[in-house]
Amino acid sequence: MQKVPMTTAGAEKLREELNRLKQVERPKIINAIAEARAHGDLKENAEYHAAREQQGFIEGRIQEIESKLSVAHIIDVTQLENTGRVIFGATVKLTTPEGASLSYQIVGEDEADINENKISVTSPVARALIGKYEGDNVEVKTPEGSMTYEIIEVTYI
Repeated sequence: MQKVPMTTAGAEKLREELNRLKQVERPKIINAIAEARAHGDLKENAEYHAAREQQGFIEGRIQEIESKLSVAHIIDVTQLENTGRVIFGATVKLTTPEGASLSYQIVGEDEADINENKISVTSPVARALIGKYEGDNVEVKTPEGSMTYEIIEVTYI
């Protein structure tokens, strides 16, 4: 089975969601189903059917998270010596030729969230950055064309 890279923060976030689903959401749904059953005829009981649908969603999500964690290769970049090289988990500060500043953390596919400046290790930008060093210029091919960035700083946080 192939291991999937994940940061320690990403793994912790999934564990917290798993715990919440098992300890809070699952018991709520069980109680909602029991209460809806008490109302009588299940054929036309919308509350019962909605609760069962929600139960299916929660159980599916629990299985999905457990599966992801079972194949995760958790990487703690804070334990690595900072060589200035872009690796999985590194936070990279870039500038464009126009002088705009960008910052991205390279994370696993399940952790990627552009609103938090976290990009997937499989994204075109991350693939172009991996293995480069501070001070390097990197050309990234995107659907809109090529972009050139300069790596200003690489941190492992």
